[in-house]
Amino acid sequence: MARKKRDYYVILGVNRDATEADVKRAFRDLARKHHPDMAPADGGERFREINEAYAVLSDKESRARYDRWGHPDDGSSGLSAVVDAAQEIINDVFRRAGRRGKQRGKDVRYTLEIAFEEAAFGATKTIQIPPPPGKPGSEGKARELTVVVPAGTSSGTVKTIRGEGEPGTHGGATGDLHVTVRVAEHATFRREGHDVRSDHALTFAQAALGAVVDIATLEGPVKMRIPEGTQPGRIFRIRGRGIPQSGGKNAPRGDHLVTVSIDVPTELTPRQRELIEELARTLGDPSTPDSSPQRPRRLLDRVRSLLDE
Repeated sequence: MARKKRDYYVILGVNRDATEADVKRAFRDLARKHHPDMAPADGGERFREINEAYAVLSDKESRARYDRWGHPDDGSSGLSAVVDAAQEIINDVFRRAGRRGKQRGKDVRYTLEIAFEEAAFGATKTIQIPPPPGKPGSEGKARELTVVVPAGTSSGTVKTIRGEGEPGTHGGATGDLHVTVRVAEHATFRREGHDVRSDHALTFAQAALGAVVDIATLEGPVKMRIPEGTQPGRIFRIRGRGIPQSGGKNAPRGDHLVTVSIDVPTELTPRQRELIEELARTLGDPSTPDSSPQRPRRLLDRVRSLLDE
């Protein structure tokens, strides 16, 4: 003789006036508790019983028919397909829950400040990554990592080191470490792409008569010729003294651009003023007897001598 089926409401532990939400909530709680993976002792019998009860009470027509007639005499009433569907639903719930259980670790962000020259020629830096806050057993255990900064690195560049972030949970993957490179400002140099820019002040005599001056570059001072009559704001180009475009000694490089200005003296001796006024008269009035070709040159030489004292 077949075993008499239990009341579906009793199986789910809800009252007969329970709402659809109440039925669904009770079903989920019981299904998780009695899923064969969680409670294999009864061979899944209790789980099948819960599924069958939910298949009937979750459907308005089936529930109304059950409330009126109770269990059908044949014990099936075509519910097997609905029961199978419910079984698939709960299995999918467990699969989703399993995926949610594995959580990838958080990414860690770190700002690395380097010097202008290190960004230009590359560097190897050692950084300390503090332990994640609130993680048990991680107090005081900072991690030491080596970061290779390639030649020509720009400020704001982000280097990603895979698997060096926070550890995952429940078997999840470890996060990544994102290192943002910040290049410190230089007292003399500015960067434009792969070119380096700087300023240089000339004396009045150097600009007027020409000179050879020392210009600071990334690799030390170099000689640069200033032609006579150089005007303020003129830009001189020193080729191949800029930022390397890649690593290696033979890598192509940008240029060093020098913008010159004229350092006009603010205090003059009487003799200096006299010579400059004489120069002005000579250059401004070519019809005077003092306008011979050699006269301005002799005056400029004397001006330079006085200004350089």
